[in-house]
Order: sequence, then structure tokens, then C-alpha cells
Amino acid sequence: MEFKHIPVMLEECIIGLAIKPDGIYVDCTAGGGGHSCRIASCLSGEGRLIALDRDPDAVKTASERLAEYGNAKVVRSNYSELTRVLDELSVDSVDGVLMDLGVSSYQLDTPERGFSYHNDAPLDMRMSREGVSAYDIVNSWQEEQLSKVIFEYGEEKFARRIAGEIVRSRAIKPIETTMQLAEIIKAAVPAAVKREKNPCKKTFQAIRIAVNGELEHLSTGLDAAFDCLRPGGRLAVITFHSLEDRLVKQRFAELCRGCICPPDFPQCVCGRKPRGRLVNRKPLTASGEELSVNNRSRSAKLRIIERR
Repeated sequence: MEFKHIPVMLEECIIGLAIKPDGIYVDCTAGGGGHSCRIASCLSGEGRLIALDRDPDAVKTASERLAEYGNAKVVRSNYSELTRVLDELSVDSVDGVLMDLGVSSYQLDTPERGFSYHNDAPLDMRMSREGVSAYDIVNSWQEEQLSKVIFEYGEEKFARRIAGEIVRSRAIKPIETTMQLAEIIKAAVPAAVKREKNPCKKTFQAIRIAVNGELEHLSTGLDAAFDCLRPGGRLAVITFHSLEDRLVKQRFAELCRGCICPPDFPQCVCGRKPRGRLVNRKPLTASGEELSVNNRSRSAKLRIIERR
């Protein structure tokens, strides 16, 4: 299957990064190369783009699509390892970093990757195709662990019921496919929930986040991305669910915070200065025009911070 992915809020990202033709930029989530190609096209011969992705399919596709740009390099790596990647490339600092945290359309629409509850496929969900899979988590984690992950990462109020049903079902036989898991989830929630919407979304999201260590990598990646920026450089992050967005919002707020002295102190003694400036006070969202052609952009939020 061809690696297809419509880049979300493409022009907003390009404008938000304030790209300099001779600058150095990092696309932390190359995917199908949509954002990367657009960034590379804005650069002169003196500019440079470094595109990262942990998915070997994405690396192959992005490498092919960026081949025409002599100023672009694709690296297979998780963005949490950005500091190491830049060190190996002898890059001290950059002018801009982009993170698009969404699961790609290719990953969702390729049944054998095991991300979707709409197709029957082996339980996998590994973005890197390596390490612990969804099958491992569903079939080996304790009920309390499963319940905690489904509740915290999926914000699912029926987490205990779903975890209990998973444990009961796997005691009879291993849960091997996405459709098996989907049916177990449906059996665990009240009938009214099933009538309102597909009850699988939150649990599948939670397991995917756990499989890929998404929030841990995001926390490390945000620090690495901001720290590698030059003064005036910008970090743009597109999130797709509340857990990601909350983490990005809080980290950006912390970076923009100055004095932390108690309010009753007559004057500042901590000497702390803001390290960043919010480019937009509120997150940008997809336009109506974009929503009409790409429904998957409906939950996207773009936040941008500039290093002082």
C-alpha cells in the first residue's frame, strides 16, 4: 500500500515556523514527507532540512520524496533522540522544529499494522515495528495495569469493565486480532454507549500510546527540540488528543514563565527569566476548507513557541 498522508495545517505550519531560506529545520515526524517537502522547497542551497521518523515505511517513503532536495536528509530515529541525532550530524542549533503527533493515514489504513478497529488484523500498533506490541500488552499485563492505562491514556470511564473483560476473555484463548479486541470492548460497555458511538476508540488509543511510549517520548522530545533552537527559532507542535495537547500547553507555559518567587516577596530574588514566547496565545485549528477535504484534521491543534 502506498504511504499516503495529507499534511495537516500545512500552510499554518510553514507560516508559524517563519522559515528562513538559509536556515536549518527539523521535521521530527516525517511520515509521508508532506510537511518535509514543503519545508525543503522553501530553503535555498544554504538551507538544510533534517527529517526524522521511527517508522521504517515512513523513512523509505520520505527518502524517496525528498530525493530531489539536495539539502534534505532523512534519519530513522524517534524524536526523543533528537539531541543525539543532531550531535551525530554536527549540528549545534537549528532555526525551527516541527512535530506532527498524529498517527499517519497510512498506519491507520494499512490493516496489517494493527492500529484500526475497523479492519481485522493482528494486534500490533508498533510505529517502529519493533519492541512490545499491542498483543503483548493485551495478553500479559495485569488487570489493574490495563485498567490504569485505559483510564489514563484513553480517558475511558468504563476502563475497569473493559480491563476485566479482556482478562476473562484471554483466559479462554489469547486475543490475537483487532476485531477480537473490538468485540471484547463492545461486550464490556453499556448498550447505550454502543448506540451513541463506536466504544473502541478510547481503548485502542490508550493501548497504542502505551505500546509506543508516546507521552514519555513527547516529554523528552519537547525539551530536546526547544533546547536545540537558536534565539528566535520556533517549535511548532500539532496535537490530536487532549493528553498530548495538555502536555504541550503546560510545557510551553513553563518555558514562558519568568519569576517564580512567592507573591509576598517585595522583589524578585530568583532571577528567572522567560525562555520562550508564545507565537499564538490560543492553538490554531484547521480551517473549514481543510476540514471539508481532510476529516482527520478536525481534532488537530497547532501550538507554536519562539525561543527568546
